[in-house]
Amino acid sequence: MSEQESRDNAAADAVRQKYGFGFSWLVLMIALPPLVYYLWICVTYYQGELIFTSDAEAWRRFWSHVSPPTWQAAGLYAAWFLGQAALQVWAPGPTVQGMKLPDGSRLDYRMNGIFSFLFTLAVVFGLVTMGWLDATILYDQLGPLLTVVNIFTFVFAGFLYFWGLNGKQWERPTGRPFYDYFMGTALNPRIGSLDLKLFCEARPGMIFWLLMNLSMAAKQYELHGTVTVPMLLVVGFQSFYLIDYFIHEEAVLTTWDIKHEKFGWMLCWGDLVWLPFTYTLQAQYLVHHTHDLPVWGIIAIVALNLAGYTIFRGANIQKHHFRRDPNRIVWGKPAKYIKTKQGSLLLTSGWWGIARHMNYFGDLMIALSWCLPAAFGSPIPYFHIVYFTILLLHREKRDDAMCLAKYGEDWLQYRKKVPWRIVPKIY
Repeated sequence: MSEQESRDNAAADAVRQKYGFGFSWLVLMIALPPLVYYLWICVTYYQGELIFTSDAEAWRRFWSHVSPPTWQAAGLYAAWFLGQAALQVWAPGPTVQGMKLPDGSRLDYRMNGIFSFLFTLAVVFGLVTMGWLDATILYDQLGPLLTVVNIFTFVFAGFLYFWGLNGKQWERPTGRPFYDYFMGTALNPRIGSLDLKLFCEARPGMIFWLLMNLSMAAKQYELHGTVTVPMLLVVGFQSFYLIDYFIHEEAVLTTWDIKHEKFGWMLCWGDLVWLPFTYTLQAQYLVHHTHDLPVWGIIAIVALNLAGYTIFRGANIQKHHFRRDPNRIVWGKPAKYIKTKQGSLLLTSGWWGIARHMNYFGDLMIALSWCLPAAFGSPIPYFHIVYFTILLLHREKRDDAMCLAKYGEDWLQYRKKVPWRIVPKIY
């Protein structure tokens, strides 16, 4: 590793620790699992009402709904996780190189997400059609599955912690065991060709999210004899988002999580528990709420989703292509950029000349379009947009601090060239 790369890595590590939640990591690790249970119980047993009470007996009744693990849920999830791992390793797909690591090396990644995604849907459809699998099983087993996956992620994060203790010099842990358990000790833990972080980032969590949505729609049909327009919008929007993700799967290699974040409890639990069990809150809510939407409302929500997608995907693909080929045309003109002293290029044209994270702006528009079909009978379907806004604001600040530490004056010049962080003319 060169002296410059060593300095860059030290600066990045300092920023990672500064914005790595401080001591709040412990609060998050203790509070987030009960929060997911809380939201699920409110939606499933209290019609979406947020429960706040000082009555100890009422709280006892409330938490009595927490489901213990079952052998059926454990077997279902084990088969799911191992099956998706097998597809990650053996399914056909091109092999591409990731971004350069601090030691100058690049890792190979098998990009077979779209095949795995479609193959999984075909298998599940076949099992349901033949009567070997109940279409509503994920809804019916949601409580036990939530417990099983929580237990699994805590154990799996322990495995990841010990796996990374003997990693490369630039992956050195902080020496604070519980913090390192939370944030991770290895950037790219692998078992053979299976990259655990890339795998968990998408396959067992994101495809599971879609199957859970479909199970919610099946449950609504079973209970009410119909699948409502709001349910179709939510399932359709989120399915489109996931299909698009897997079509452009290679773009994930240039994201913050893959490039900078070590793989510990935070990402592991977020990928396997938080994502599938909270991103389905709108569908969970709609199972028992069969309201209609006016035509103008449907049109407005669809327009919001498509506009958000245009910005989100356009910005991400633009930067991905620029990193691969800086000479590529951007919006019909040669790309404009700032060349840093380290040799890195900072794109200042196209979407990236409007705001430093226009992709986040598009993502927030998409997130809001997922919430609006649930109407306004409960605040729980809007939990996603609130959480997602906080997440992206925090991530933008981490990214900004990381780039300032790495590029110095060049980053200050970039800030002047592109002053808006996420929302043009506002923030």
